[in-house]
Amino acid sequence: MTSARTFSSPLDLQSVRADFPILSRELAGGFPLVYLDSANSSQKPRQVVQAIEDHYLKHNANVARAMHQLGAEATAAYEGGRDKVAAFIGAPSRDEIVFTKNASEALNLAAHTLGASLKPGDVVVVSEMEHHSNIVPWQLACERTGATLKWFGVTEDGRLDLSNIDELLTEQTKVVALTWVSNALGTINPISDIAAKAHAVGATVVVDASQAVPQFPVDVSTLGADLLAFTGHKVVGPTGVGVLWGRYDVLDKLPPFLTGGSMIELVRMEQTTYAPPPQRFEAGTPMSSQAIGLAAAVDYLSGIGMDAVHAHELELTGLALDGLSAIPGVRIIGPPDLTDRGGAVSFVVDGVHAHDVGQVLDDRGVAIRVGHHCAWPLHRRFGVAATARATFAVYNTPEEVAALVEGVRAAQDFFKVN
Repeated sequence: MTSARTFSSPLDLQSVRADFPILSRELAGGFPLVYLDSANSSQKPRQVVQAIEDHYLKHNANVARAMHQLGAEATAAYEGGRDKVAAFIGAPSRDEIVFTKNASEALNLAAHTLGASLKPGDVVVVSEMEHHSNIVPWQLACERTGATLKWFGVTEDGRLDLSNIDELLTEQTKVVALTWVSNALGTINPISDIAAKAHAVGATVVVDASQAVPQFPVDVSTLGADLLAFTGHKVVGPTGVGVLWGRYDVLDKLPPFLTGGSMIELVRMEQTTYAPPPQRFEAGTPMSSQAIGLAAAVDYLSGIGMDAVHAHELELTGLALDGLSAIPGVRIIGPPDLTDRGGAVSFVVDGVHAHDVGQVLDDRGVAIRVGHHCAWPLHRRFGVAATARATFAVYNTPEEVAALVEGVRAAQDFFKVN
């Protein structure tokens, strides 16, 4: 065991792991797969794969276009996915769920459409801990319009620096776009408190929930966000599908992002009018199989219970923090304890580059992510070129955390730095 911490999970881990056939793989060297990279992309249970297979083998047709029995079945399944996603995140209406290609597209949609109303003198506020997908779109929006981009800094222990919040959130602030859970630090940000202050000055609040939705219960009706994005492939669902949730009154005021079939109301050669949300933002043939797979994924997680998922992953995160912190020469980048913390544990090993740490772990069957995790500004803030990052999901075990810790010690031995 990695520490004296007692591990107590509410899950039947043996049953859960049986749903993920990939976890039974044996890798080169005879090592079992230890998959600790779920914040990058989660593994998929057989229920999700079977739902997609069933759609293609029995019900495949073009959604909202094919006026025959297969078309009706495909459309019902696709729109049923919208219903399930709305229920999963507590959306008051299914019409507040926009399917996108991924969270990056959802955030670009938000930046492009909200950006249409920005002007010189306006301010957009982000943070230093954002994923590039929630920095670059706002940079471009400000470049197009003459608005100014400002940001919250990050404290030494990996929290948002809110000491200058009253300077950042003023009547000139039109958009506040923040991550709910940092993909690199694991920090859970106080979105509701910040949203209340943002709304008091008339700003629209955009939340990147890509790491939040997979980890704990989400209720957008009480969060305080106006728009919220997440992606399917981190929620034990398929790649190729993301979600933009928005308060309907906010979505209804936004212009189209992409144009084409299905997002129109009436087309004449002289002028076009547009469909109401969510169809206004879903141009072209939709990602029907992916949305159906996402519906199966949220069904799967709902069947387990997101409270149980969160409790399980928090237990594993605690074991990892304890085990890695106990190794001399290993430094955690981010909150050192479980207070307001998600399940991403990034660390550096003195004298060993993160990529070398990752290679030693991979040689032992332990899959983590190494690099800057699409968060270059954050890594610059901490003065490191790269970190190693372990992340945990519903299917991970304390023995796998122990394998991580043992692998880090092996990396130190190999490079003779301990």
